[in-house]
Amino acid sequence: MNFEGKVALITGASRGIGRGIAMEMCKRGADVVLVGRDRAALDETAQHCAGVRPGAVAHVITADVADQAAMESVVAETMERFGRVDYAIANAGQSIDSLLMRLAPKVLDQMLDVNLKSAFYLCAAVTKPMMKARAGSIVLVSSIVGLTGNGGQAAYAASKAGLLALAKSVAKELGSRNIRVNAVAPGLIETAMTEKLPDAAKEMLIKQSALGRAGTPEDVGGVVAFLCSDAAAYVTGQTIVVDGGVVMQ
Repeated sequence: MNFEGKVALITGASRGIGRGIAMEMCKRGADVVLVGRDRAALDETAQHCAGVRPGAVAHVITADVADQAAMESVVAETMERFGRVDYAIANAGQSIDSLLMRLAPKVLDQMLDVNLKSAFYLCAAVTKPMMKARAGSIVLVSSIVGLTGNGGQAAYAASKAGLLALAKSVAKELGSRNIRVNAVAPGLIETAMTEKLPDAAKEMLIKQSALGRAGTPEDVGGVVAFLCSDAAAYVTGQTIVVDGGVVMQ
């Protein structure tokens, strides 16, 4: 799992799981392109990347991942700067909880735009350079609620479930060009997003886990790195659950 000379583009890289993925890819030798809307937070991620590997190149691009033209521009800038994009990780995501009967249309649109459409736009934008190179790995970051559903999270769960079907479909479209597409479905991961959960809810999720603990962004980063690596050269169209043993398929 040596990524020296490779380039990884990561959306939602400003904090949490995205930052953990960026640091893991940097640690293994890759240059990274960090994409998101919060420039200050992206710069912090870049600093963390430099901390895990002196000399690591972490290029920051501020963009709205839910804007198709913006994502095309991000990939164009990546190609201009590095001349390649080997790995694309669609990690951008947002959770707004609401009971279905109270779900506002604008909330549904936001969940689909940020969690699902952004991944469509990233996949479409990186397809051309990856097809030309006849190589590449795309990883979509979903959630276990995309597999199980969850009360009060219909919009979030539906958007995350869509990523699983997207990974399978694009894997079938691009497999003949040696481009692999997979998804990861994290469970309870210690991030700023999950800090907002009530303690009782966290304790319940931890008790459901066979490992008896919450995960870390590094736990997810390691699985993403595996899926990008040659060690997973015969793995595509799959969903890897990273939840400590809550959902066992």
